[in-house]
Amino acid sequence: METETFAQLLTEPGRRLLDELRAYAPEQELALATRLRREHPAELVSAALGQARLRQRAEAKFGDDARLMYFTPNGVEQSTRRTVADWRARRFAALGVRRLADLCGGIGGDAIALARAGISVLAVDRDPLACAAAAANAAALGLSELIEVRCADVAEVALDGFDAVFTDPARRTAKGRVFDPAAYSPPLSWAIGAGRATRFGALKVAPGIPHEAVPEDAEAEWVSDHGEVKEAVLWFGTGPATDAPHRATLLPGPHSLTGGRLPDPPAGPVRRYLYEPDGAVIRAHLVAEVAERLGAALIDPMIAYLASDQLVPTPYAHAYEITDVLPFNVKKLKALLRQRAVGTVVIKKRGIGLTPEELRRQLKPEGPGSATVFLTRVADAPTMLLAQPAGGAWM
Repeated sequence: METETFAQLLTEPGRRLLDELRAYAPEQELALATRLRREHPAELVSAALGQARLRQRAEAKFGDDARLMYFTPNGVEQSTRRTVADWRARRFAALGVRRLADLCGGIGGDAIALARAGISVLAVDRDPLACAAAAANAAALGLSELIEVRCADVAEVALDGFDAVFTDPARRTAKGRVFDPAAYSPPLSWAIGAGRATRFGALKVAPGIPHEAVPEDAEAEWVSDHGEVKEAVLWFGTGPATDAPHRATLLPGPHSLTGGRLPDPPAGPVRRYLYEPDGAVIRAHLVAEVAERLGAALIDPMIAYLASDQLVPTPYAHAYEITDVLPFNVKKLKALLRQRAVGTVVIKKRGIGLTPEELRRQLKPEGPGSATVFLTRVADAPTMLLAQPAGGAWM
């Protein structure tokens, strides 16, 4: 979409058309488009229909705000989920940040969260269409007084007078995701320099960033939302990173665990309770901190499952009560599930090549019962663990 076409959506006819399309069903699009083109220019109808589709997709990230906001396809795909952006904004506000430069700001999702936290934001992006959407979003949500949008190369923005900078480099190209931090746009090295240029800085990176790529003066935070790891952020200026260089934050909550200096926990046998650490805990290399809190041990030196005889409530891991420990044998597992009339099977795996989909096809479970099956390794031996979720272990 060109910026000129996008601008038509901001006119009174464009807004009325978007309001009319707020609850449209995709299967009705052809008939609806035919009718609307009798009353409106075809280009405006096409743009409005495209925007309506984007708004529906964006509701998963932005909730009810999506019904008022404006999006680009890349903006929907790459924007931060609102819950995660709100958490980051609260961290900036708690640090005393009052004026922030949001570099590579896209359609303004992070700027919105920051402004709602009371922070004045300069949102910068080099894509004219993204900037137009960001300005429209600030206006639609009543935040224009706190959000200034500037269409420019972020490398040309002077950071004097800002308390903090947040950078979200592009990690996609026309060929797909970019995994090499040096290939980010702008590159990771430049973004790190920007993060150090003000009193506080934060740099959004892919959750799979190698730990050796994290600067020694940065705090690395991994954030999960409802158990799904969403992002990693490198923080600058938040305090000495020597004692606790890593943080895992779990949303909702929030629950934050810091550390990163403990040695790996010992390995031991499978016990009554199996703990599955949250993905953010694993990515942050904080399994040892969770094991220490639980009095638990690894079931295998290379597998991030913990075992203990005690059920200890924790937000950082899901707990399961083990009912059976079996050598890896699909036929025996199938017979056992059939004997117990288990028809609902949740399959989890670590350290085993067989996929959950392949195992489910082989098991063909039937019956009213339910169970969780872990495909894993115990003391380097392929093993199947049958379990039930342990009540009260998630707080």
